[in-house]
Amino acid sequence: MPRTYRALARTPEFTPFFLAAALRVGASTMSGLALAVLVYDRTRSPLLAALSMFGPSFTQLLGATVLLSAADRTEPRAALGRLAVLTALGTALMAAPGLPLWAAFAVLLAQGLADSLAGGVRYGLLTEILPPEDYLLGRSLLAVCTGVTQIAGYGLGGVLVTALSPHGALLAAAGLSLAAALALRLGLRRRPPRAGGRPSAAQTWRTNVTLFSDPSRRTLYLAMWVPNGLIVGCESLFVPFDPVHAGLLFGCSAAGMLVGDTVAGRFLAPRWRARLASPLRLLLAAPYLVFALHPGPVLAAAAVALAAVGYSAGLLMQERLVALIPDGTQGQALGLHSAGMLTAQGLCAVLAGAVAQYTSASVAMTALATASIVVTLVLERGLRASRLRVRSLPSPSARADPSPSPSPNPSPR
Repeated sequence: MPRTYRALARTPEFTPFFLAAALRVGASTMSGLALAVLVYDRTRSPLLAALSMFGPSFTQLLGATVLLSAADRTEPRAALGRLAVLTALGTALMAAPGLPLWAAFAVLLAQGLADSLAGGVRYGLLTEILPPEDYLLGRSLLAVCTGVTQIAGYGLGGVLVTALSPHGALLAAAGLSLAAALALRLGLRRRPPRAGGRPSAAQTWRTNVTLFSDPSRRTLYLAMWVPNGLIVGCESLFVPFDPVHAGLLFGCSAAGMLVGDTVAGRFLAPRWRARLASPLRLLLAAPYLVFALHPGPVLAAAAVALAAVGYSAGLLMQERLVALIPDGTQGQALGLHSAGMLTAQGLCAVLAGAVAQYTSASVAMTALATASIVVTLVLERGLRASRLRVRSLPSPSARADPSPSPSPNPSPR
């Protein structure tokens, strides 16, 4: 009998985990919008306003190379709670009147580093809260939650910026981060770290090398990062392409992504998941080729919505990655995926803007979509090899340790 989203709510600890994730996304969305308005009001610079929203993505790469070993070597509940409190304090500091712009950006980049570690801790913890067969369903629900919460966060953030001021909206976002820390503290139990030893930049680097030394994992990472990032680059050009209907295009992209994540996580049978990952990556890019014809708003919106369904390929490949992760590196491996994806998105957005600067938005979107298709086709042979490796592994339940490590504060299941 297939599992459902409602069944996940009956899994111990998943509900507070889910609540904290939703509060985190809401806080991030509201604070990003408020800070962008604040920066633009002070500088009248579109570039600085954009960097205030997306700049932390560039620090993810630094975090992935120096911090991620801590994702498996710290107690997850304590680490996530402390990082949420630090985020709240940083957001409240950015709301301080008269804070120099350089100081606000310094806090913002520090938050990006913390987020790179928090992502590893969070998704590594999810592999412990949910049984292996429910991981894809849980990630699907979190992806749906992210899309819905971002839409709500932008709406509420806009209201708060208008009604209170950007400073007031930042303080409200800080409050949401504190609420996330409280949900984690009250709803999760303590767990021992998944790996021993002290976290360090050297250990982070050694584990990253181990993860990339396997061709199947390396190909999976590239397939999850590059095609996705190139299409996010296309989306970054919605405003230059059609300023009047850019909001419609963003909304259609969010709707298509929600549909794809829901269908892939909830309704696809296991035998179809491995088969559809590559077609979905092609679907992610192919509809954007219509932008070479300078389509009107209706055709452009339909193409964007259809393409966004292809983002669900990332969920299917994450399930395959989890099956290939060495024991004790789940947090770092999944954090590396998250940090690499955000870094690729930021770099491709810059690339898209540079190409559009010297050509046009339509030409740049067509070029990036074509590049995404080429990368998908080039990587397909290696992805077939990774699929064969997963099939040759024992089932997750057979590989699981029948006597898990005792927790300092066990809770009934």
